[in-house]
Amino acid sequence: MSRGDKSAYTDKQKRKAEHIEESYESHGVSEKEAERRAWATVNKQDGGGRKSGSGRH
Repeated sequence: MSRGDKSAYTDKQKRKAEHIEESYESHGVSEKEAERRAWATVNKQDGGGRKSGSGRH
């Protein structure tokens, strides 16, 4: 996956990142920095993009 490509994320993860980004922006963080922080947060919470169901530990 190339940098900036969000196609490997679920719709729920995308909505979560958007909500986090809006929150950062409302606190005066720049749009670019807010987006970076939002995706970093989603990655930390969910471990990255889509995961297959069975066999995951």
